[in-house]
Amino acid sequence: MLGRGAAAPQVTRGKFITLEGGEGAGKSTQLARLALHLRAGGHDVLTTREPGGTAFAEALRGVLVGDAAQGVDPLAEALAHFAARADHVSRTIRPALEAGQHVLCDRFFDSTFAYQVVAGGIDRRHFDTLRHAAIGDFRPDLTLVLDLPVALGMARARDANRYEALGAAFHERVRAAFRSLAETEPDRCVLIDAAADTDTVARAIASVVRERLGIGP
Repeated sequence: MLGRGAAAPQVTRGKFITLEGGEGAGKSTQLARLALHLRAGGHDVLTTREPGGTAFAEALRGVLVGDAAQGVDPLAEALAHFAARADHVSRTIRPALEAGQHVLCDRFFDSTFAYQVVAGGIDRRHFDTLRHAAIGDFRPDLTLVLDLPVALGMARARDANRYEALGAAFHERVRAAFRSLAETEPDRCVLIDAAADTDTVARAIASVVRERLGIGP
């Protein structure tokens, strides 16, 4: 119980870490490994995904990855992603960070940029407008870009969804977009060789998180 006039203890804001990459890059596996690693060091960790993270966003996810979205206009697709993202940030991610939790998210706005802008062809200005309207200046503290050749990623992909059927040329554009992001935003993004075995990738990620953010066992 606090004495009269005593200040409440200051809660340190958590760190927001996103994992990005093409199909079969191992994001979900590595997110789970990183969460276990950080929890072993005594850190409070929330794991989430996009689209998803709230009931509303998960409902939109079901539409976006399902047959109903076959042939959807990329701009309409981006609008749906940012609608889900606005709710996700507002009701899940921000509150967790402010409570001192580290948040690990499987995909974020970089995926919308790679899939709908670079590979899908929508105007970058539309993306920037939607991003600002949905989440303002909010962005990850660290983005881990899991990179591997498209053919290998498609061979490894486990979850059957409409994105996997979009063809090699589409996925090559997605990969190029992610690699370009890592080059142009080195303060936030780190390229990880995801072609290596799971344990090697997990160690590389843990090392980057420790060096960049100072968190880990």
